[in-house]
Amino acid sequence: MELVYIYHSGFALLGEGFTVIIDYYRDSVEKNLTGIVHGELLKRPGRLYVLSSHSHADHFNPEVLTWRQERPDVQFIFSKDILENQLAGPDDACYFDKGETWSDGILEVEAFGSTDLGISFLLHLDGKLIFHAGDLNNWHWKEESTGEEVREAENAYFSELDVISRHVGRIDLVMFPVDPRLGKDYMLGAKQFVDRFQVGTFVPMHFDNAYDKANAFQEYAESRGICFVKLNHKAFHSTF
Repeated sequence: MELVYIYHSGFALLGEGFTVIIDYYRDSVEKNLTGIVHGELLKRPGRLYVLSSHSHADHFNPEVLTWRQERPDVQFIFSKDILENQLAGPDDACYFDKGETWSDGILEVEAFGSTDLGISFLLHLDGKLIFHAGDLNNWHWKEESTGEEVREAENAYFSELDVISRHVGRIDLVMFPVDPRLGKDYMLGAKQFVDRFQVGTFVPMHFDNAYDKANAFQEYAESRGICFVKLNHKAFHSTF
């Protein structure tokens, strides 16, 4: 299977007969130019799935709904808050809360929780288990938060990891936030995740254009025996 990094938290999974696009925010190039999504991915043969973990503007772009004009067979799978925030209509997509599942024989989706808005995704696809965290992370700013706030954030995060760990132990591919805006402990949530689960391949996300900061997690991931995908440009391709 092939993984394509689009931008920020946006990825595509490509295989024989399917394309899965997750958390599309913007294409791999600026406006008025053709990026990899519009230039290639929407034209791939086979089933097309578009997943959005929540309604934050850097994870959901309502533009995706127009893709049905080009691909009337597209299957949209969205977090329920996208419907609740009236960013899409009741008939536009299948909507999910934490704990719900969906399957069509090619793709199976399990919705898990988040420590921010929406859900995270566990995908069963082409014989592999794939996790996209959405905005699940140990979100705290130690330089700015009180000790109590830090503990509350960490406990909420560990609670979500506990739920996931009751369903799965090994995950073939993980896409997870490594966001330098969090300050000196920006890699903490990612470290805690790979310490909890057996991860085959780890890919950083949610870092905008801070490639060096995101790729700094490589050392820790590899110390845990994990294959780390080092990103250095948009539309980056990798196999796993």
